[in-house]
Amino acid sequence: MTAETAPFDPLLLRRAFGNFPTGVTVVTAAPEAGPAGMTVGSFFSVSLDPPLVGLCADKGSGSWAAMAPANAFAVNFLCADQTDLSNRFASKAEDKFDGLDWHPAPTGSPLLPDVIGWVDCVTEQTVDSGDHWIIIGRVTAIEILREADPLVFFRGGYGSFAPVDPSRH
Repeated sequence: MTAETAPFDPLLLRRAFGNFPTGVTVVTAAPEAGPAGMTVGSFFSVSLDPPLVGLCADKGSGSWAAMAPANAFAVNFLCADQTDLSNRFASKAEDKFDGLDWHPAPTGSPLLPDVIGWVDCVTEQTVDSGDHWIIIGRVTAIEILREADPLVFFRGGYGSFAPVDPSRH
């Protein structure tokens, strides 16, 4: 027997999910057409052994459509003071890398300046799920560049997160 559920109002669902803070990343790739990137809040660890990560991309995303042929990507972890980078890569700008000082990861994917760190990945699997793609990547290189508070997205806006000092509890 199958339980039927009423469809959720997409706006209510979006508002409910907005009450769950997410870290902000910029995912980049270097397909033959040139560097491409997009801001992603749906990034997650999948497995430590083997080292796998995941991200979700809207099927209507022109940025992901441009990036997918590279079969590799880098995930740049943004700091609390990098809302400008998040906004740049969330935009529909034709050249999101214009004037940006970046360098290539081992896969060739662009690594952005002054981020907390990055992971470089080869695409393992792309799963068709609803209105999104779930992209699983195998981590091939990783670097932590600085200790800083991360950029967080919560209730429709940017913020940051500072851990609670464990000695105060």
